[in-house]
Amino acid sequence: MRVYLPSTPRGLAALLEQREVGPPPLVAFAVTPALREWYAEGDEEELEYAASDLAAAASLERLQAETSAGAASAARRVVVAADVPDASVQPDAALGRGGVRLGAAVPLARIASVHVDDAEAEPDVRAALQALPAARAGDGDAAFTVEQVEGHELLWYATQEVEGLIGGLLGT
Repeated sequence: MRVYLPSTPRGLAALLEQREVGPPPLVAFAVTPALREWYAEGDEEELEYAASDLAAAASLERLQAETSAGAASAARRVVVAADVPDASVQPDAALGRGGVRLGAAVPLARIASVHVDDAEAEPDVRAALQALPAARAGDGDAAFTVEQVEGHELLWYATQEVEGLIGGLLGT
């Protein structure tokens, strides 16, 4: 099953260093029955895109947590697409439609691709990071600011390209 793991630039560096995403349990997003029901008119490609978008939103949350903790990196969302055994995937309604938990680490060999914001998205991502706490509290203007980041498409990278990408994302 294809899953989309929310990550950050630092998380991507850890993936390369540890040769896996982990430890479990891991939060991910996939084409679940709940997502299919919600997006009844979508074909498989559209459903996969919707699952990836959910992971991108979760990536923003992770990036905000890192930023609050003082970790410096590029203000870019990161999503890691992986193919994992169906048996390792458990739907989790608490994560919303498309939310799943993985009971095992995901080795680098199972990573299909990595998706990262372009540098042009950074101002909108920074604004969304600042607005996120107020958006969570119900501020409509802040929610609008957070939603603006969704207008940026994530760029696709093959796993062989990730090592070269890390330096620019972490400023090293």
